[in-house]
Amino acid sequence: MPHDRRRFLIQAALTCGSVLASDLASKRVWAQSSPALITSDKMRPAIPYGVASGDVTKGNAVIWSRSDRPARMMVEYSLDESFRRAKRIVGPAAVETSDYTARINLKGLPDARQIFYRVSFQDLNDVNVFSEPLAGSFRTTPKAGQDVTFAWGGDTAGQGWGINPDFGGMKIYETMRQLKPDFFIHSGDNIYADGIILPEVTLPDGTIWRNITTEEKSKVAETLKEFRGNYLYNLMDENIQRFNADVPQMVQWDDHETTNNWYPNETLTNAGSDARYTVKSVALLAARARQAFLEYQPIRINGRDPEQIYRSFNYGPSLDVFMLDERSYRADNSANLQKMMSGETDFLGNRQLAWLKKGLLNSKATWKAIASDMPIGLVVSDGPGQYEAIANANDGPALGRELEIADLLKFIKDNNIRNVVWFTADVHYTAAHYYDPNEAQFQDFLPFWEFVGGPLHAGTFGPNALDKTFGPQVKFVSSPPAGSSNLPPSAGLQFFGLVKINGDSQVMTVSHYDINGNVLHQTELQPEV
Repeated sequence: MPHDRRRFLIQAALTCGSVLASDLASKRVWAQSSPALITSDKMRPAIPYGVASGDVTKGNAVIWSRSDRPARMMVEYSLDESFRRAKRIVGPAAVETSDYTARINLKGLPDARQIFYRVSFQDLNDVNVFSEPLAGSFRTTPKAGQDVTFAWGGDTAGQGWGINPDFGGMKIYETMRQLKPDFFIHSGDNIYADGIILPEVTLPDGTIWRNITTEEKSKVAETLKEFRGNYLYNLMDENIQRFNADVPQMVQWDDHETTNNWYPNETLTNAGSDARYTVKSVALLAARARQAFLEYQPIRINGRDPEQIYRSFNYGPSLDVFMLDERSYRADNSANLQKMMSGETDFLGNRQLAWLKKGLLNSKATWKAIASDMPIGLVVSDGPGQYEAIANANDGPALGRELEIADLLKFIKDNNIRNVVWFTADVHYTAAHYYDPNEAQFQDFLPFWEFVGGPLHAGTFGPNALDKTFGPQVKFVSSPPAGSSNLPPSAGLQFFGLVKINGDSQVMTVSHYDINGNVLHQTELQPEV
């Protein structure tokens, strides 16, 4: 059934309490000089889906928002929450071709400062009319000796678990926000374009999980409008809107932004393919999915390659972040047992792999965080005898896609690149893995850690089997009880991680959290020189 926005806001406010309502109200700031002060709210442009910041790196940040009509985006920003000595940037027009989304790149920002910003939209039908501004903030990159904290996780609105006002919406985002991370890595599956949200789901105990739903979430996404509608759905959640206003993001995609387990050459015509799709070309679905993803995320668009998703960020002396794209350049999912590297074993692809090697080699930061939307050693199948991720369940020497990872790990060892840590999601449970060459079949690499987060608001599964090729050891895991799967968020098994790098000692502490903010496990990593 179509959603009623006003009804949802009232329900969310009642569910989350007056503190939530007052917090949201404090984000809305009137522009005192605007002629729109005498204009009724119905005549103004509106900003119904909030504001967001992202891709923060030295001196730069992206501000994103969406209008409800053709309008020009404007941003004021200041080092002072009262907006004294604010700078004002007139940005691009938000029109139909971008689904009324727009972004502005802020440049020349000072290090280690809180930046306060507010977004407004100028009506293009009447340039004397402005929206009510909506405010947010973020912290710029730190100086030497200052701590760094970031959160990570993946998997939002999956397996039919949507916005339930009775539950409090996607409240893990509020749990993360209260920890005040410097930034957040969304490790993929930002939406579930292949996942339908029904008005009601009956739980095993007979109680009802009630979803807000929309037209676009009532079928699988095939048209550009339907892909866009998946992002709009998530942005209806007040927890996400508040989180986006307070925590800058670095975002990558995985499969569910398009369709389950997709690869570029796939067609949905084989036996067992999803019969819900009338569009059979995954290349066409992915093109529409990519456009919607780039429109709705606070991503800095690459001028030389506007469709490129992989990118890296320097976040001060302690940290470089490498955001991978493990969808766009992969070969077909297969038995994954090829003995030689070729186009059939691509996962990152030659260009991205060379970019990653160069970035790691040139990094001057203490820690190198690789944000990988899929884990290395966990077995993720794509039907009988087919594999979706890197591992092939063979437990022997590197084969198939493992060859590309083996090549990368050997490069890291050969060049003595220290303090490389992997962060991932995808499998819908949380874990800490230590990759030990002494326990591996392929041994030509330095030991390293991989940390798994999620789901943020989706069904809980796992744990997955381990492939022994690279010697992974499970040091921590939290997953559903044996025999359980697709548990709802109300079961409590929703997870994210928080990383803190001490500015003085450079020690990295990785903590696994549940939806209620409880610390489940911590790993302390000493930096290697």
